[in-house]
Amino acid sequence: MGAGIVGLATGLELTSRFPGVSLAIIEKETAVATHQTSHNSGVIHSGIYYKPGSLKARLCVEGSEALVRFCQENAVPYDICGKVIVATAENELPRLDELYRRGNGNGLTGLQMLTAEEIREIEPHAAGIRGIRVPSTGIVDYGKVAEKYAEHIVERGGEIHVPHEVIALRRSRGNTIIETTRGPIEAGLVINCAGLQSDRVSRMADAKVDSRIIPFRGEYYEIIAAKHYLVRGLIYPVPDPQFPFLGVHFTRRIGGGVEAGPNAVLALKREGYLKNSFDVGDMLEFATFPGFWIMAAKHWQMSVGEYHRSWSKAAFVRALRRLLPELRAEDLISGGSGVRAQALDISGKLIDDFHFVYTEGMVHVCNVPSPAATASLAIGKYIVNTVLQRGDSNLAAAR
Repeated sequence: MGAGIVGLATGLELTSRFPGVSLAIIEKETAVATHQTSHNSGVIHSGIYYKPGSLKARLCVEGSEALVRFCQENAVPYDICGKVIVATAENELPRLDELYRRGNGNGLTGLQMLTAEEIREIEPHAAGIRGIRVPSTGIVDYGKVAEKYAEHIVERGGEIHVPHEVIALRRSRGNTIIETTRGPIEAGLVINCAGLQSDRVSRMADAKVDSRIIPFRGEYYEIIAAKHYLVRGLIYPVPDPQFPFLGVHFTRRIGGGVEAGPNAVLALKREGYLKNSFDVGDMLEFATFPGFWIMAAKHWQMSVGEYHRSWSKAAFVRALRRLLPELRAEDLISGGSGVRAQALDISGKLIDDFHFVYTEGMVHVCNVPSPAATASLAIGKYIVNTVLQRGDSNLAAAR
């Protein structure tokens, strides 16, 4: 359930491992990859940020390599352009050192600690007192990657059902009946990759999931063509470890252009890509979840700053100029936005690692934010391997 890049990658793994398997991918929209997959910055992440031993670290590194191979084999344009992570203040240096340790711990090769002069050799217009060069970071169009996944699935006999919105789930004679807006579908194994709606689908299955998906909207600006020379590759700040966001940064796009952003504000609608997007039902779900108010009380100052940047271009530009001092407000025009499905637990903690829950005949992909697109092929493989290890009889029979 869900034809975003994770659902499609999982379907691709199933059709690859089990030729002839009867596979249906159910998507409520009219096309694949319409939400998080096609609304991100298109970065192929290296795995430097994630705690060694975590699923994010392992699957990002594995998935990045698999994604590059897939792009090479399928003529999907990509560019391993590298990036620099830049510390602009002394108090960021311990965190920069920790990133370097994590990157080495996760098996990244070619990492290089940079002096201020070396930063400017790579990015002449960037500011910074120290930095890290990450040569394995790249860019790609994840919408095109997802479309290629879907193409292979259909070639192998899989079916993609759009638009089929899931409205109920029930168990019957060892199988799951998925009630959709286009009628029922019966399956021996169901994998919930519903992204922004994944917790709602989990509750339909009576899964014991003490978390809610909280949508965070990220808003971007684009640098005007005359100022593209300011950014050669990717320029990132040192992230705050309290939050699962990387901070405003600069990213070249595979199709041309340079993006600046994103911020991270609470979206008042699960699929709310506009500042005025609002849904009463979505807001009531947040308001009645205890973890939301704990998070709000703990991080209200950060939230105020993010909202200020959302509504004030001048504030957004000030944040960007920490990395790129020559940038001016007139160098930026409004760009796109994306909504991140971030799981929040009942204690008010933003769940950091990838998280999966298993019920009878079902896998619930409960938290796969960034770097899920980079890691998508590895996530699909992990899900299928875990189902087999758990002894699912339907998949074992397909094998």
